[in-house]
Amino acid sequence: MKKTLFIFALMAVMFIMVAGCASSKVVQVNTPAPNTQAGTPAPNGQINVPGVNIQVYAPGPNPMVNTPDGHGAPANIWLGLWHGIISPVIIVLSFLHKNVQMYEVHNDGSLYNLGFFLGVFLWAAVIGLLVGRR
Repeated sequence: MKKTLFIFALMAVMFIMVAGCASSKVVQVNTPAPNTQAGTPAPNGQINVPGVNIQVYAPGPNPMVNTPDGHGAPANIWLGLWHGIISPVIIVLSFLHKNVQMYEVHNDGSLYNLGFFLGVFLWAAVIGLLVGRR
């Protein structure tokens, strides 16, 4: 039971770390727009729930996708994987040094995100295997 709880907590922390890496914007949920059914997305992307006004924090677009960094190229899937692997160390360093960031904004989009997620997941898998063997 303790192992399962530990693995669940570790996975939750990893998902929070990944979710915290993207910039955020506020999305406001209002009452239904005309000609839409309750609970379906409106054309402007808002979720319509009758009689409820909810603000949802969702990741926003990254204006620096596919723009070159200081080395002249955006970060790709391999850099995303590396950044995911070193993310536990980087999150600690980011609290100590203001110029250390956890996520590269000059990336190639979905492939970098996939690599980053796989790198973070690799931590969870290794720790899960180590805990499972004991």
